[in-house]
Amino acid sequence: MITLPGQLAIKTIHGRNGDFNVGRLATSIGEFVVKNAELDQYAEGKYEGDFVIAEIRPSTYNANGRMVIEIRAHLGGMTLSNIDALSGDEARRLSPQEVDPIDEEAQATTPAPTKAPARSKRRPAHDPLVDTTPFGSEPAAAASETSADDAVLFGALWPLDEPVKLDATVDRRVLRQQRDRLGQLGYEFAPLSQDWHLAQA
Repeated sequence: MITLPGQLAIKTIHGRNGDFNVGRLATSIGEFVVKNAELDQYAEGKYEGDFVIAEIRPSTYNANGRMVIEIRAHLGGMTLSNIDALSGDEARRLSPQEVDPIDEEAQATTPAPTKAPARSKRRPAHDPLVDTTPFGSEPAAAASETSADDAVLFGALWPLDEPVKLDATVDRRVLRQQRDRLGQLGYEFAPLSQDWHLAQA
């Protein structure tokens, strides 16, 4: 492992599996593509700091009838010091034709892709002529189902505390679901501390 100062440009791409991020890390020893799962938590932009490079290797994948060969850096961690917006030119350099890493992993391993955690089926809505739940309040059963779903989704992190630090070693699909759910629950990602905090009212 080596630690180098550099700048990581992150672009968000809207794919069929949901939004995902790709990065290009510029350092004194060269430029590298970065596709770590934890990047999916970050907003599009340029991040300056010190980057721990665990591995540098060539990688290939097929996209739109072509084979792409790129030099990838796998990050073992990073300490960020500054964030800036991407310019139009920088955004264009990060190709919008990137293959989602989930699809890339599926190409590499032929077995069926890992399924996301099973979500419990919701009960049918109550008959409005019989239901006595006050208007605007969530039925207790629905609230407990949501809580059970969140407990399955977040695993050992449930119940959520503040701040929340997601485990980047979980399945990439699960990490994206956790990211999206945290946003729904009113959390915001803080890139400098690399964790999630409840948004201030």
